Amino acid sequence: MPSIAPQDQRASPLPILYSFRRCPYAIRSRMALVYSGTEVELRDILLKDKPADMVAASPKATVPVLKHRDGTVLEESLDIMLWALEQNDPDHWLPEETSVRREIFGLIAENDGPFKDNLDRYKYHVRFPEKSREQYRKAGERFLAKLEECLASRQYLVGDVPSLADMALFPFIRQFANADRNWFDRAPYPRLKSWLAAHLASANFAAVMKKRDIWQEGTPGILFPNLDGE
Repeated sequence: MPSIAPQDQRASPLPILYSFRRCPYAIRSRMALVYSGTEVELRDILLKDKPADMVAASPKATVPVLKHRDGTVLEESLDIMLWALEQNDPDHWLPEETSVRREIFGLIAENDGPFKDNLDRYKYHVRFPEKSREQYRKAGERFLAKLEECLASRQYLVGDVPSLADMALFPFIRQFANADRNWFDRAPYPRLKSWLAAHLASANFAAVMKKRDIWQEGTPGILFPNLDGE
């Protein structure tokens, strides 16, 4: 697995990405980097053992964190995705049309807000005893039903080609599905299930989810994505 040699690390202009393999926010950030071909120095961490440098760069201490060599920090996954698309957006994940952009960012806001709240309560329901697990799932299902309707007349969420909306949302739908896979497999969302399955089967997702060694303080990070192959 290619790493950045110590001498290159000192001189390298590459930004540093602190990430956690299974975090949906981190997944979507890495998806954008792979898609755009934007290389970073990847440092996979454990959330129970957060590096001091990451916490210093982003006191909220949640992944992902992208630290540029000039000290600029991006600490929101959507900002990292948009930055990657600024570098290269060959398939127009972010179209020029104002109405399409409005739809994209509307879906992302709903996903990152009320749906994520219900997802957390559904997945970790023992921490939220105010309602039953089924109630949290039903609340989350309202968003699933909306996405199912989006897919009724088009292949992807806002059109017939993938967009930022698809890539920003599918890691969270994956997490919701995995919270109770037996239930999800029986749920009445055939289009959404096919849409999710296609994303999970993609080569980019396989590259994003490849297991890598946990980064250790004082060692070089991993070149990601490695455009010459791993």
